[in-house]
Amino acid sequence: MMADTLKIKEDLVEDVGVYFEKMHQIPPLAARIYSWLMLCPADGHSFDEIIELTQSSKSSISTNLNLLLKTGSVEYFTKPGDRKRYFRLSKNYLEVTLKQYEEKVSEELKLIKKIDKFNKRHNKVKHEKHKCFGKLYRAYLESHYKNLETTIRNMNNLEKSV
Repeated sequence: MMADTLKIKEDLVEDVGVYFEKMHQIPPLAARIYSWLMLCPADGHSFDEIIELTQSSKSSISTNLNLLLKTGSVEYFTKPGDRKRYFRLSKNYLEVTLKQYEEKVSEELKLIKKIDKFNKRHNKVKHEKHKCFGKLYRAYLESHYKNLETTIRNMNNLEKSV
């Protein structure tokens, strides 16, 4: 039974890792570390445990953990009487992820507005022909952006009340 659980967990780490690698454009190892930490208990994993879990070199783990620490996705902590550093997802990892999405949507919205303005001025025929699609997509992005803002605000309010 324990071997089955480990295999399921390893497969899930791989699936989640591939997703985060693509979505956040981070190196594969950083995505796998992030995945392992997502599935670990709140007491985290030591550096040595992460080496064992990922079957990677110390230098590769160090480089990728530093990247995750720098982005705010991961944090480290120590335990009384133990000199090791333990790693876990940051307490605000969901907020960090949502803010990254929010920035991407904001950038795309700015570009769509610039494209629309250019087409209005310089491609009147194309603009008239495709403005309905542009309006729909722009409305989608604006709605998505507002939803992200609201969710981030609600998460902050929830965190303050806990």
